[in-house]
Amino acid sequence: MSDTLSELKACDLLTQLFRARGYKIARNVMFREYGVEFHIDGWDAKARVGFEFLTSEDDDHDDLDLEEYKALMMAQQRGELSLFVMDEVEPNSSDDLITEANDFLDEVELGRQARGGKPRARKKAAVKKAAKKKAGKKKAAAKKTATKKVAKKKPVAKKAAKKSVKKKAAKKRSGAR
Repeated sequence: MSDTLSELKACDLLTQLFRARGYKIARNVMFREYGVEFHIDGWDAKARVGFEFLTSEDDDHDDLDLEEYKALMMAQQRGELSLFVMDEVEPNSSDDLITEANDFLDEVELGRQARGGKPRARKKAAVKKAAKKKAGKKKAAAKKTATKKVAKKKPVAKKAAKKSVKKKAAKKRSGAR
């Protein structure tokens, strides 16, 4: 059994996800392109990626009719934009929505790479990279410290060896007299 999400909760989840995937999402933006005009729930104008959660709560079905939807999907097929459109008629849990949105964003990235574009940086990947870099610095610092300790111990060991040689030489001289 899956719980149905409200538009607000769904859009909050999608905004967090899209931003985590590197998009600069603006909420409730007026979209006017391809003969279509409606308030889109989330949109990154530069990347041309966004989402719309259709609900009767906001009269979205009247705001974006079937012909306008088709015009947007044709633009999407041409690679001019990428829209993740969900309808409240399809009951989704939070987990289902996140999974479907991640799949959509993965496809967007594959399309971007196929057209020779750079993939979007994920915040989690950036955090992991920074953590690896920090761990690498700690490792290097630990290695330097270990090298310094080894370097300090070797001269001490040589001095001890020289002292024992000097003692043996002194004993031989005293025994020779």
